[in-house]
Amino acid sequence: MPEGVGEGTDPAPAPSADPVVIPGGKVFISYASHEAAIANALCDALEAAGIPCWIAPRDVRPGDFYADAIVHAITNCPMLVLVLSQAAIDSPHVLREVERASSKRRPIITFRIDTAPLPPGLEYFLSASQWLDASGGSADRKIPELIEAVRGRGTAGQAAPSLMGAPLQVSRKRTATVAVLTALVAAILVYSMANKFRLSNHVSSLQHATAAAPAHSVAVLPFVDMSEKKDQEYFSDGMSEELIDMLTKIPGLRVPARTSSFYFKGKAATITDIANALSVLYVLEGSVRTSGKTLRVTAQLIRADNGYHLWSQSYDRDLDDIFKVQDEIAGAVTKALKLSLLEGEEPKAAQTTSGEAYTLYVQAKALILHSTVADAETAANYLQHALRIDPRFAPAWARLAQTLTFQFELGSLSYDQARNQAGQAVLRALEIDPTLAAAHLSSARVRYFFDWDWPAAETEIQRALQVEPENADALRWAGALARTVGHLEEAVVLFQKAIDRDPLDGANYAMLGSANVAGGRFSLAEVAYRKALELSPPEGFGSRASLRVAQLESGQAATALAGFEQLDRDEDRQRGRAMAYFALGQKAKSDAAVAELEGRYAQTNPTEIAEVHAFRGDIDEAFVWLDRAVRQRDNPVTFVKTDRLLAKLRGDPRYTTFLRKMNLQD
Repeated sequence: MPEGVGEGTDPAPAPSADPVVIPGGKVFISYASHEAAIANALCDALEAAGIPCWIAPRDVRPGDFYADAIVHAITNCPMLVLVLSQAAIDSPHVLREVERASSKRRPIITFRIDTAPLPPGLEYFLSASQWLDASGGSADRKIPELIEAVRGRGTAGQAAPSLMGAPLQVSRKRTATVAVLTALVAAILVYSMANKFRLSNHVSSLQHATAAAPAHSVAVLPFVDMSEKKDQEYFSDGMSEELIDMLTKIPGLRVPARTSSFYFKGKAATITDIANALSVLYVLEGSVRTSGKTLRVTAQLIRADNGYHLWSQSYDRDLDDIFKVQDEIAGAVTKALKLSLLEGEEPKAAQTTSGEAYTLYVQAKALILHSTVADAETAANYLQHALRIDPRFAPAWARLAQTLTFQFELGSLSYDQARNQAGQAVLRALEIDPTLAAAHLSSARVRYFFDWDWPAAETEIQRALQVEPENADALRWAGALARTVGHLEEAVVLFQKAIDRDPLDGANYAMLGSANVAGGRFSLAEVAYRKALELSPPEGFGSRASLRVAQLESGQAATALAGFEQLDRDEDRQRGRAMAYFALGQKAKSDAAVAELEGRYAQTNPTEIAEVHAFRGDIDEAFVWLDRAVRQRDNPVTFVKTDRLLAKLRGDPRYTTFLRKMNLQD
């Protein structure tokens, strides 16, 4: 079907601007924080149809208490629209909003965007609500039905009979407004939603309420490099990262991960802005100055909502005392927040006997973030030097294993070399400190990338999560493994949990987008990919190309082709052309792109070449290239079981045989 043409959709006049009269006030939109994009899109669509809405934080007046504003709005609303997802199920504030609406006998319309099972408490309150099921990737097509349901105020739908009850059935009669809004809503979901998340809106959109920030929550901002030459940034950043790692281990303390805390580095954001965006009540900031073997560290703990300084301290020490300084700062934060710790639970810094080894370690951590072959090689050299100085520095062994695995991903280390060296580094780290979460996560990477031993990888990820239950990297890896073995719904839940833990890390959104594409939820995938691109420009961890694939899979071949042509990497352009031209019926151009792709990228992109052949229906060729991907240990082949581009292969007997090669048989 050509793009922009809907089946059975008659031309309609422009929608009326006259508002719909909603007795009693505005429709209340209830949602979990990381469904803000969808919630805002629903709000925009309803208001475009003339239905007034109340949504936080937009409609909370400056100076009002947040919780009071919520209660007042629900009390005065004629109905509540709930964006239902796993995140909403996990959110205490959503449950409270639903409970209050029920107690006030307000009708509830449930807009379901995934298939997460309801707990008994929420099921009780929603048992008589109207339901719209948009969990199959068709959220944009369901919004006209939502508009009709709101207009009908209870006459357009049916109660949800069970946890997986039938979706809301509405009258097929369309007003001119609703017909035109079908196109409008699609645009809102795919394009306008991304603009809701610019830095100026992080305060309002990333978290539902400042008041919802846990009492025991603190963000560690990047410490400022105050050295004379301003050349010790890696050291000041390393200080902040170590404090994040230490504080994360304190039971009952919520600490945003490194990527989110560092997102605001160099940006014009206030302490209050940052705290709101990260949903924390306190912020720890400071500075580091090094000169030769001397060290000065200044730190202060601030309550964000009133600017009150709970604690501040300066330390003048020798460089080798860096670990004692970190211990003292973490201990001071613990005491200032009045956290109750059991005997022996107080966190300790990553111990080593040498300030020089520590300096090399934090330099390596900074370099590995750059994601280049040269930087990864330098990082490995720094870590090996640090370990020659102190062979019992367990975090350095774990980081070395991660770096060696990354070098294999980049193609700069052979399979055998990387597998042997990374495996030895992991064993050494775990021998020194079997409770080190980073070591278990590095072990999981070895099992995943080199051995394709999925149960062993899962065991190591779970061990990391036992030590650090909110470790965002571990949650993301758990999601990747779930997608690898075919558990897509579980993968989505885990990626959403990683986002909750680290809401400004583009990698989490990129992985969520990939899982949504695999599940056929293309509108949600586009939202996630655009968020990844906003947070991590210019590529968003591959999201620029993945976004175009999502558009292609959803039937927007012309739009996808235009996007593919704008990509920077030639292999992405050729791959996109090969598929998009085929979808548009231009086989000669598709054939030419396939020839270019195979001629230039056979050694580096065999899985993507297999995807192109499968998309085109070249089944024999697709299996040839998949077998080559296995021989070359091409990383993307690990997602073969949930790769929609390979869907045409799944009915072929060779597909089951291929899965056995990867230990992925059912």
